[in-house]
Formats: sequence, C-alpha cells, structure tokens
Amino acid sequence: MLKRMELSGGKVVPNGDNGNIHVYVNPDETERKYLVEKLELDEHTLASALDPDELARLEFEPNHTALIFKRPRNYSSEDMFVFKIASVGLFLFENRLIVVLSEDIPLFQGKQFARITSLQEVALKIIYSSIAHFNEHLRVINAVSDALEDQINASMENKYLLSLFSLEKSLVYYLNGIGSNGKLIERVKNSAVKLKLTTESIEFVDDMIIENQQCYEQASTYSNILASMMDARVSIVSNNLNWLIKTLTIITIAIMLPTLVVSVFSMNVEIPLEDHPYAFWVILAMALSTTYVVRLVWRWKKW
Repeated sequence: MLKRMELSGGKVVPNGDNGNIHVYVNPDETERKYLVEKLELDEHTLASALDPDELARLEFEPNHTALIFKRPRNYSSEDMFVFKIASVGLFLFENRLIVVLSEDIPLFQGKQFARITSLQEVALKIIYSSIAHFNEHLRVINAVSDALEDQINASMENKYLLSLFSLEKSLVYYLNGIGSNGKLIERVKNSAVKLKLTTESIEFVDDMIIENQQCYEQASTYSNILASMMDARVSIVSNNLNWLIKTLTIITIAIMLPTLVVSVFSMNVEIPLEDHPYAFWVILAMALSTTYVVRLVWRWKKW
C-alpha cells in the first residue's frame, strides 16, 4: 500500500497526487518491482526493510542513501506478552524520501514534526520517533511486570511465570534493537558531510545519541531486574503450592481421625459402651475431641 506525503510549510502533509515522501506499507510484488527496477533500490536492502531480524545499518548507493533501523511492533493480545520489533527502511534521494515498513503506523505525529526544512530532517525525525516508541513500550512492560508480580504472590499457576518469561524475552529483543539503532545513529553522525546535514541536524543527532543511550540503559535495567528476580518468583509459586498441600494434608488428618473413631464403634462385634445409655454421645464426643487434639498440635507446631 502506497501513501503519498509532501513536505510543505515545515510539516509533512498528505498529497495523493505526487508528493516527495512515499510510504510503502508491506509493498506487494508490483510495488517491489517498481522500487527495484525504476528507483534502483537494492533488492537485498529492500528485503532487509521488511525483515524483523535484520540489523540496523547505513548504506550509500550511487543515487540514494539507505538507512535500516529498528522499531517496536504494534502489540496485540495475540502476542501473549511478547513485545516484538520490526525493521523500517528509509531511502533518501536528492529530492525524494522512500519509507518502507511492514505494518501501518503513524509516522509523522508529534511536536518533533512541527518544523522541518529538509528530507534529511524528516528521516532523522522518523528514527527519533522510534526511540520514543521504545521508551513508551518499556514503561508498559514495567507496568505489566509489576501487575504480574502481584498475581504471582497469591497464585500457584504457571501462566503468570510464563508471561514474565515472555517479558524477559521481549526485553532481550529490545536491547538488541536499541543497541543496533545506536550504532546506526553513530554512523549517521560520522557521515554528516555525505548526508549533507546542517549544523542543527548534527546537534539533533547528538541528542538522539543521548536519548538512545538512556533508552538502552533503561531497558538493560528492566532486563536485569526481571532476570535476577525470576528465581525468587519461582520459589514463591513453589512455596504457595507447598503451603496448600500441607494445609490439605492437615485437614485430611483432622477428618480421618473422627471417621476412624466412629468406624471402630460401628463394627458388628461386641464393643465397649454398646449397652451404655449415652453411648452415642460418648462416641461423638470422642470423635470431636480428636479434631480438637489435631488443632492443638497444629498451633503447637506453628503449622
């Protein structure tokens, strides 16, 4: 699917007729053929823009510059607490910017797209928006992790632990993606002359480096905390299960002893108290006393 946009008045606005910014969302075979044959995009680089496992990188072609970077994928309930990442390709020509991505997301929103003077700035702002997107997802992951911890403290099921394992796996993906973006941004700064970046754009790249490093450190902190606490949470679940089994065992004993007393006095043989006028009440009292004895032992042992 093709969306045509235009850089006009310092903003990126829709332009269905032509426009100098073309956004291809999961391009079909015809669109890929056009990009490769007409615009001379490298076929491997184009495939990298749609490959979630591809590393971020910067490549200079004869008539354009290709930038592949990582961003978080849109999360859905079907992902089962696995936050995935995707690749995005930016192909910067002299008077045109081609954006290739695998799913439709809002690209040109936020105050950073308010004052833009060149296509180079548009490309940098798109990369910067992915850093903000990573930060938002990290806050969500932290909130979900706290909620799962509360569930684990009172639960004996494995599903909450499995969800935490999924979050830990997601943070590993995020660390790789954020770290890969950091190397790309460093390469952009070192290639500022080739990319024809202005002084303001170079300063913005420096800010991006700082923001991306902070994002990486935050993801690393969350990942380390989640990994270090995982064994403790497994122990909590095991302890909850052991406590339940112990409680059920004590309840079983408390029920079994009165049943044993009543069963003994119910046998069809000569037994004590069979001619006693209050035999029923005596036997009932003996049965209830066994339950009371179990209760006393329970308190004495501090079970």
